[in-house]
Amino acid sequence: MAKAPLPSPDDMDSRLLEALASLNQISTAINQIGISEDQSSSLQLIVESAIRVVPGFSASIYIYDPSTDSLDAVSRVVAYADGYESSQNINPSEDIPRSNGFGMRSIHRKRRTFSYEESDLQIHPYQIKLGVKAVAAFPLTVADDVLGVLYIYLYEDRKLSQFEELMLHNFVNQAAMAIHHARNMAGIKQNLAQKENELIRLRRAGMLISSRQKLEETLESILNLALELTNAQYGIFRLLDKANEYLVTRAVSSVQLERPLVEKLPVNGNSIMALSARKRQPLLIRDLREKQWSDVYYPLDSILEMRSELCVPLINASGRLEGVLNLESPQVGGFTEDDSHMLQSLATYAVTAIQEVRLLDALQEAAQLLIAQPSQTVLGQLCAMANDLLNTSSSAIWLANENGEMILASSNGGAVPDKAPVDERTNVLVLPLMSGDKPSALGMFGAFHAGTGGVRSDTSEWDKKVLACLANYAVLAVQNESRQQALRSSQEQHLIAETFAAVGDISANLLHNMNNKVGVIPVRVQGIQDKYEKLLKEDAYLAKSLNEIERSAAAAMQIVQENLSHLRPIRLERIQVAPRVMDAVQAVGAPFEIQIEVNGLEQLPMVNASGQSLSFVFRNLIENAIDAMGGKGRVSIHGKQNSNWVEIAVSDTGRGIPSELHEQIFELAYSSRTHPGKMGFGLWWVKTLMTRLGGTVTVESDGKSGTTFHLRLPVAEQEA
Repeated sequence: MAKAPLPSPDDMDSRLLEALASLNQISTAINQIGISEDQSSSLQLIVESAIRVVPGFSASIYIYDPSTDSLDAVSRVVAYADGYESSQNINPSEDIPRSNGFGMRSIHRKRRTFSYEESDLQIHPYQIKLGVKAVAAFPLTVADDVLGVLYIYLYEDRKLSQFEELMLHNFVNQAAMAIHHARNMAGIKQNLAQKENELIRLRRAGMLISSRQKLEETLESILNLALELTNAQYGIFRLLDKANEYLVTRAVSSVQLERPLVEKLPVNGNSIMALSARKRQPLLIRDLREKQWSDVYYPLDSILEMRSELCVPLINASGRLEGVLNLESPQVGGFTEDDSHMLQSLATYAVTAIQEVRLLDALQEAAQLLIAQPSQTVLGQLCAMANDLLNTSSSAIWLANENGEMILASSNGGAVPDKAPVDERTNVLVLPLMSGDKPSALGMFGAFHAGTGGVRSDTSEWDKKVLACLANYAVLAVQNESRQQALRSSQEQHLIAETFAAVGDISANLLHNMNNKVGVIPVRVQGIQDKYEKLLKEDAYLAKSLNEIERSAAAAMQIVQENLSHLRPIRLERIQVAPRVMDAVQAVGAPFEIQIEVNGLEQLPMVNASGQSLSFVFRNLIENAIDAMGGKGRVSIHGKQNSNWVEIAVSDTGRGIPSELHEQIFELAYSSRTHPGKMGFGLWWVKTLMTRLGGTVTVESDGKSGTTFHLRLPVAEQEA
């Protein structure tokens, strides 16, 4: 075996400078891996530099696959000395690394291997055919992990010089770092993609909360999402019953669940879910066969055997235990800490859904109490609801007496002070009972947490909102009681009129809002009928169903109208028209591209009307005009006096209303088929109000360009 020839000083300097330049170029290439995750360009630079620094036949790099304990032939990166690749008949398919060759021996030893030091190994037959006389193999390692191997094939039967070995070690380190860096970047991007996917799914869970599904449907959807995110196969939601004694099944989901055991579990019983509920902490169990878990494991399925389990308690913002969310897997170690964190996030969404349902149920009950029960009973139930929803030990309502002192009116739970606390105490949440028509508080509503001073300084915004909702119902109860006392002390006819007046305001708003929601149903139905006319002719059931929907919507509005129209007799008074028009214009808040012109109203005499009703009429007409113009155009409002009448004209520059529809648009059941928007019910209400005010409304339009509504109201008599 010949020794490596000693290079001349000039040759040494040249090779050293070339090697340093190559290392610099390789480092730059490795730094770019973060952008492309591809190490091939860096490895190509390394083998090209290696064959220049160590003159020989070729240099190549293979990536090692520890799962198969082999070198990946597809990953091969190779560089040949000048002239060899073009002069030799290279066939890469014959140059496959051997399982017992120099490269694999170098990998298993984790150190370099030279052919001239290994008497029991022969050079690859294919390399011998190409004229290779010596082989060097260097493992590519980072820490203790082997990532690949660098081969150097020499056409001379010689040893590597000390300089060549030193430079090759540098190339080896660079190659190992390139592969390691690329894998890390790929792993990071994969993790980021996974996290992004998880966040998207979590946002889906958040949207479930606002989708107005039933609680069971929401929980089942969240449970299915949990199975997707954690690759679990079985899951269950158990919620705490009202007595806080049992965990009751509310949702179950699985891949192939056969006979789930869904009976209620005692909180103080022997099960992992009960243990998580009692400890109020997540439990991540790698192997259910371990002694400490096998004794308390309660199977989710009586047939299928589980190996790992993940259980998370559901705790709301007030610290109340709502239940548990449990997942199981037939694999040992089926869950990770990341899965636990993810499940805790989903549990938070579930708690939100549970809290909202419980609050809505409580408010529905409170509304029924307001109708059927005396105020004292209502206040007592509201205190009980506060304890249940806020997980408090006691609650109380204080009402202001004639001297303005807050005196205890109702309570629930432990002892509470006779007077509302005025100092800042961290164990009590207190809100005033405010009425919109009075600057001072009617009373106070307080909820006490267990213990004294400093127990709950972390009262959540949810707690405040819940208590605020209950406080509003308490105000209604107090006001209702006050009004009833006033009703009992007044004449019956006067009391009825006052009641109708109060309810009438509510009915007008209710009717208008229902029009916006229910009134468009016939319009949408007609749109479907027009668009899918052919399909409806072929499907009698679908056609009949759409007709029934349209009829039911119209019938519902008719029923509401018939019932609410009698609630409040309109009080006529002397009013100016101009302020009511300006109120309507301001309430509409027209888009920027809508111009509203008002002329000739200030000089009009007073009319006999209801100010609120008249403002509503103008607002409805302006809104309809904006819709008819598609949000762009001009609305003109003009007024004039004619004998004993005042006439106001509301005109728009829209597409107009055909003459055959001039009467129909004021009908209750009318659905505007050629003039979409809020026509129909809104115009019926306009005509109804004008009639009750003793006036009239008519429409003028050629059906092509613009529409004008003419309103007539009687002039008010001069005051004596």
